[in-house]
Amino acid sequence: MTVLVCVLSLVLLMTLAYRGQSVILAAPVVAMLAVLVTQPTAVPEAFSSLFMEKMVGFVKLYLPVFLLGAVFGKLMELSGFSRAIVAAAVRIFGVDRATLAIVLVSALLTYGGVSLFVVVFAVYPFAAALFQRLDVPKRLIPGTIALGAFTFTMDALPGSPQIQNIIPTTFFHTDAWAAPRLGIAGALFVLGLGVAYLEVQKRRARTRGEGYGRVAVVDAAASTDAGPDPLVAVLPLFVVGAANPLLTVLVRARYAASSELSFPGLDHPLATDVSKVAAIWAVEGALILGIATVVMTGFGRVRVGFQEGSRAAVAGALLAALNTASEYGFGGVIAALPGFVVIRGFLMRIPNTLVNEAVTTTTLAGITGSASGGMSIALAAMAETFKASASAAHIPPAVLHRVAAMASGGMDTLPHNGAVITLLAVTGLTHRESYRDIFALTCIKTTAVFVVIGLYYLTGWI
Repeated sequence: MTVLVCVLSLVLLMTLAYRGQSVILAAPVVAMLAVLVTQPTAVPEAFSSLFMEKMVGFVKLYLPVFLLGAVFGKLMELSGFSRAIVAAAVRIFGVDRATLAIVLVSALLTYGGVSLFVVVFAVYPFAAALFQRLDVPKRLIPGTIALGAFTFTMDALPGSPQIQNIIPTTFFHTDAWAAPRLGIAGALFVLGLGVAYLEVQKRRARTRGEGYGRVAVVDAAASTDAGPDPLVAVLPLFVVGAANPLLTVLVRARYAASSELSFPGLDHPLATDVSKVAAIWAVEGALILGIATVVMTGFGRVRVGFQEGSRAAVAGALLAALNTASEYGFGGVIAALPGFVVIRGFLMRIPNTLVNEAVTTTTLAGITGSASGGMSIALAAMAETFKASASAAHIPPAVLHRVAAMASGGMDTLPHNGAVITLLAVTGLTHRESYRDIFALTCIKTTAVFVVIGLYYLTGWI
């Protein structure tokens, strides 16, 4: 019965999310229902001392990353830099390689720190114009953008500033560059297989005589005006990419693993576990430098819509952060219930530590429809167990980091995933029309983490 309570709670949350209900509201309600069924008198305490503590703790750690990432992405959009990068990629690769061009541009923007949601809005007009010109089915656009933005750059490539690559740093005391060789190998696997899949689908459509389909509503200016110089446009992305590892080194050199801050007005010194937040500080600093670079190089374009654009970016960041934090609080409550103890014991029967971590993380990411939410739930409940098992097997924490990050981006893109819903809404397509390709890429991405695990055991790469 206790196990059934946990399972039904997860299914109920997934169903509510799929039907468009706010996770910020649904997660605490479902969590408290689970507590009510298990131990009715514990509901008030579980809400205040468990759900809210977990939720607020997540916000304290990661809200600045969400905010800075959203502002950086919005400035890249307002400055026209995103548009210029897309146009330059099309000129370099040619319209005949439209699929590869769109994938790589989406990947570059994501790896450069631009929010996944902003990438969708920035890239879609160009993708629609290219696919329409080549008479490639419009239904392939969501899968093409998803491959570039929602897969390998989000969590496999070392150094990615996306939140899915940052969350493991607080649990394993690693940095965003953990296990670089494994990450690059996994990224190449996903990119190669994903592009091959999309090309096969394109050829099959051509053989059937399937064309673009209904005409897209595309901003003509967006598809023809290249905007700023692409070398200037790409500079902020390189600044973020270069500053991230540099600041990681500087932070670790400047601060001890544990630090205390004293001010005259404080009753006692403030203690900070720097080893847990060094990677977060580095990403935040890198994004600030990226924002400054956009402002300095594109001030004339940015200042016009900055006030309204920044408001929209902050609102979007708050919503995304609170959604994930609410799922994190939900996970903290479920992990405390007796049913989850049984589930955890069952999962721990998987003899291999890395496989155990991968299965647990990707399963919870799939159920919650969120890579960051599912990973947060998994690591909050089982990170210490994973670390103990890995230490006994002489597996470095960096490998745990990379496996958790990549597993979180496996089954997370099920139909109720927020990014998938946004992508389909922006492209004007339905799940029935385009989700098949997204699911195929989800399967490729899920397979990739097990390929990386096998590669680690075969080669010892980190």
